[in-house]
This record gives sequence, structure tokens and C-alpha cells, in this order.
Amino acid sequence: MKRFTSKAIVKAIQENPRESRKEFMLEIFKKEALKSSNVSNYQFWRHDNNPIELWSTPVIKQKIDYVHQNPVEAGLVYKAENYVYSSARDYADEAGLLSDIIVFRSFG
Repeated sequence: MKRFTSKAIVKAIQENPRESRKEFMLEIFKKEALKSSNVSNYQFWRHDNNPIELWSTPVIKQKIDYVHQNPVEAGLVYKAENYVYSSARDYADEAGLLSDIIVFRSFG
């Protein structure tokens, strides 16, 4: 999962002519790759993780909201769905870079 998504995201960054931070981001990913013995080009994801059991609808919603709010908290955008690389766009019924990235939808 991490290998597939990191390659897809890096490719999207590389091929997007409107991405003004392309060189900046790719340089950071390259520098991080140099620190790792098992990554050859770009280090996109962290190697450590903290798995959390998604045991209820409120917990799932909380974690999705947390991920969507990261670009807002970082000051990159004012609204989560404005961040072009976020699935928050799909949750707001807007078209994202990839089609239909809805991990969880609550009904009712």
C-alpha cells in the first residue's frame, strides 16, 4: 500500500505542470531517501507507524478528519478540500486528482 501510494503521489507531483513546489518537495523526498538503506529514489512515508484499531464509526470518522485537517493545520490551505492531494475533496463531493477516494462513508 505505502509503496503504491508513494509512487503514485510522486508521479503526480512530477507530472503536474501547475505544481509550483515540485522541485522543493522532490528534493526533500530525495534527501530523506539518502538516509534510508531500503529506499532508492524518494522517501515519501515514514518507516515507523502507530497502528490504531478502527473499531467504531466515530473513531473512523475522527481519523479521516484528522488526516484531512493536516494541510489546514500546516497552513497550506484554509479548507481541507482545497488541498489538491487530499481525499477531502472527494468527501466534499468535488473531483480530486484520483477518482473516488472514499475510504468510509457514514449513512445516517
